[in-house]
Amino acid sequence: MSIETETPARSRRLIVLLPLLVFLALAGLFLSQLLSGRDVSEVPSALIGLPAPQTNLPALEGVNLPGLDSEAFAGKVTLVNVFASWCAPCREEHPVLLALSQDKRFTMAALNYKDQPENARRFLGDLGNPFQAIGVDEAGRAAIDWGVYGVPETFVIGKDGKIAYKHVGPLTPESARTLLLPQIEKALAAPG
Repeated sequence: MSIETETPARSRRLIVLLPLLVFLALAGLFLSQLLSGRDVSEVPSALIGLPAPQTNLPALEGVNLPGLDSEAFAGKVTLVNVFASWCAPCREEHPVLLALSQDKRFTMAALNYKDQPENARRFLGDLGNPFQAIGVDEAGRAAIDWGVYGVPETFVIGKDGKIAYKHVGPLTPESARTLLLPQIEKALAAPG
């Protein structure tokens, strides 16, 4: 057999094996991530530990509350919840927010994301209003500054005005108890 006929045959075998080798490499990578113990549902935030974005949003008309102003965060722990009336998971988490609002050690504020004012008022009128301030982000520009991936999201702002924690997705009673409340307690205990 000549060398000229061996080389094309070897090349064909390598071309056939290449997809298998790529698949095995990717499978190994995914398996290592899966077995790492890291919570893959957790979306890291580059803003943790940084000052909350300078925000001054107008108030939601008709609810007699101030808008969202980051200057109001100074000296107190604040929960900022990003919600919209059209967001089904926001409706699911709302009872958790109402329960959290009973704790007067921190303030609850909202960023109403790309919503119609009458729909937001109806949403809060039907389900209850846990917020002391609601800022309207009609164009969604403030949400970009906050690094919002989607609604709902909840931020814990420390007394120093820095973002201490970010929860992506709807809060459940369990996530509020095991994830959010420990972060709130830590923020409340920190020097202001």
